[in-house]
Amino acid sequence: MDLPQNSFKRALKAGKAQIGLWSSLSSNYSVEVIAGAGFDWILLDSEHSPADLENLLTQLQAAAPYPAHPVVRVPWNDMVTMKRVLDIGAQSLLVPYVSTADEAAKAVSYTRYPPAGVRGVAGTTRATRFGRIKDYARRAHEEICVLVQVETQAALDNIEAICGIDGVDGVFIGPADLHASMGYPGEIANPKVKPLIDDAIRRIRKRGRAPGILTPNEADARHWLECGALFVAVGADVGILARGAEALAAKFKS
Repeated sequence: MDLPQNSFKRALKAGKAQIGLWSSLSSNYSVEVIAGAGFDWILLDSEHSPADLENLLTQLQAAAPYPAHPVVRVPWNDMVTMKRVLDIGAQSLLVPYVSTADEAAKAVSYTRYPPAGVRGVAGTTRATRFGRIKDYARRAHEEICVLVQVETQAALDNIEAICGIDGVDGVFIGPADLHASMGYPGEIANPKVKPLIDDAIRRIRKRGRAPGILTPNEADARHWLECGALFVAVGADVGILARGAEALAAKFKS
């Protein structure tokens, strides 16, 4: 059995924009619904959701038959967590709150086996297809995609250094935390911050890495795609459900 190819990583490397959907409902059933909707990727969130490891496993299994590539946002830049998420078969990780080149280098090292990194070795995990993938430990890094999330002014200042770390495939701009760090909590498109995001996207592309962002606003999504963003989440399952439910209720309450 051969190592599964990471279509998402290959598309980013080829400069092909990938449109995604955020998933925080922590449900394998809802993941199966959206995985067949036509998105290039879906973000399985375990930072700001109640998802645990076993629940995340069922979400990966639900997404497996569909072309939408699952990207897992881990709760923190943590070696043990990332090891376990990789072992259950995730190939693309989004690592939150990376502000320096050193933190980015640590994130990469957690996805690599020794001597290139510090990922613990286990031979019969779901990632290895239970020991059926030949030379998995030697080749796993070829198909693992590491995305780091920049969310502060300090992180923006360090973008070139972060992008310079070998093994970083993409840099995701976290709009909510970035706004909060600059004194605009609760906002995601403040006119004083948007130009900084535009500039960050261009800088990331210039350094040969894939820029990413999340926005439910279609105009902003299209704008940032024009700026050069390559992986853009254009909505979230929780938001779709909440706003859709409210709109339906309002039709009969007004």
